[in-house]
Amino acid sequence: MYSLTPGYRVPALQRGLSPVETTLTKINAGIGGAILASAMITPPPVWTFGAVGAAAALLNVAPGHRSIARWAAVGYRRLRERTAPGSMVAQPGTTATWQLYPDHGTMQDPHSRMAFHDAFSRALAFAGGQARTAGIQVHVTHHAAVEEFTAHTQTISVHVPKGLGHAERIIGTLEGEFARLGALTSAEPAPVLEVVERGPGWVGLDDGRYAVTARITGWPDETDGDLMRKVLLGDGKADHKNPLFVTDRSFAVLYRPMPPGQARRSAKWQSAAAEAFTTDKIKQAANEIATGATHGALVQGATLVDIDAYLTVWGDNPEAVTDARWQASLVADRHRIRLDWLTGQQHRAHVMTTPHGASTRKGAIL
Repeated sequence: MYSLTPGYRVPALQRGLSPVETTLTKINAGIGGAILASAMITPPPVWTFGAVGAAAALLNVAPGHRSIARWAAVGYRRLRERTAPGSMVAQPGTTATWQLYPDHGTMQDPHSRMAFHDAFSRALAFAGGQARTAGIQVHVTHHAAVEEFTAHTQTISVHVPKGLGHAERIIGTLEGEFARLGALTSAEPAPVLEVVERGPGWVGLDDGRYAVTARITGWPDETDGDLMRKVLLGDGKADHKNPLFVTDRSFAVLYRPMPPGQARRSAKWQSAAAEAFTTDKIKQAANEIATGATHGALVQGATLVDIDAYLTVWGDNPEAVTDARWQASLVADRHRIRLDWLTGQQHRAHVMTTPHGASTRKGAIL
């Protein structure tokens, strides 16, 4: 069961809270609870309520795609960082990367695609069940390099954080699972590209190319699981003349499978929040259907998976990459895919469509 949406906006429940945000939220909630408890004995100063409320607003009020606190962090990073810091992809743990070559036509054929997704879901369920806390990350990239012919390269990376189970055993088992998806060969990722130039919404890299990266924040159910085909290969009827499909582009998804216990608790709280905070009858009915589907999948042994998906378009110069961004937006609109072009984070975002994205922490991209 996959989810691109952050859930219901109960206090500080946003997409992929970073460790700092989680800590600040807990501290603020604890202080707020202590103030309310002390009010039963001695009324606290009025300013304490204002301070707790202001902190909660910074963490939760979201003008646009991010909270006020996140916008502040984005601005600070942009001023302080020229390129993606090494610490972003240097998390302690064990990481393995493979190149995967699925059988020809797997993504185009609905039955083959469904079998591929089922096998991949079983691998994610295994990864989620290897620890009591979430932490194992599976990262998939797909690159389309357009020359006389379009060359497609797909990688799968697994990152097991330090101290989280037997890393070699977990990676070895997952390698066996992934080998069933197609031809699997070990690979060594290329070094992270350095940013040498920054512009309005794009970055220039040290290999001479320019890149713009977007986070995919949602796609409709009617895509039927063929998002990769729509984004990378195009719809033969609707997209055959679109300039996007004659430019290089990269697509990546970072999967964070939850342990079974955490998945069940998350599903329970999401269901409770939906009942408590949703007043629209149509949305209530939709939530009930989704809750039933989630419950059935969990009963059958699936797990919930936190997903971050990214799309990078490439160009040889700023004008070309700006035009590629515009064409990508048009294709996304046609297929009802929502994109967030990550204002102020382009110097970091391009890393997420490389295998190095497997070892990033939550909060690397806000």
